[in-house]
Amino acid sequence: MNTELPLARLVRRLLLVVVAMFAFGFALVPIYDVMCKAFGINGKTAGAYQGAQTVDEAREVRVQFLATNAAGMTWEFGPVDDQVRVNPGASQEIRFIAYNPTDKPMTAQAVPSVSPSKAAAFFHKTECFCFTQQVLQPGERIEMPVRFIVDRDLPADVHHLTLAYTLFDITSSKPPVAALSATPAKESLQ
Repeated sequence: MNTELPLARLVRRLLLVVVAMFAFGFALVPIYDVMCKAFGINGKTAGAYQGAQTVDEAREVRVQFLATNAAGMTWEFGPVDDQVRVNPGASQEIRFIAYNPTDKPMTAQAVPSVSPSKAAAFFHKTECFCFTQQVLQPGERIEMPVRFIVDRDLPADVHHLTLAYTLFDITSSKPPVAALSATPAKESLQ
């Protein structure tokens, strides 16, 4: 016969649920990585490249740039050039432009992805606005650089890469500090 109080059983079960939810939270990142790899979606870039590469002058790869705003993001955001042709091993710089058309300071975070996913491990960003959060004052327009290297070891059957950014409004979780001497540039993307 079970003499345990119903309240004690309930507390134990609730604690078990909390522990299970906590463990599941830690498991989400590896599960996400496995799913992305299995389905070939949302390729993560390889990150900063360390070392030197020799340039493969005999090969050329087209890198296309895409920019989208997440739901609720009002900034104008896009690349200066839609695509570039690069030789693997060569360092390349491109620029994105962001413009805050609102009357309030805003904070944004860009999340990158590379496709095809099998090429993501061979795309190394050495500098990127996506490494930090961007704060723009009302009417402010900025150019944001991305420096990258397409690795010489990129599979031979890959001739085209797409670097895509999605820009998220994170103002509510990371409120911007208004600059005292900010003079907004009232320019718009063209």
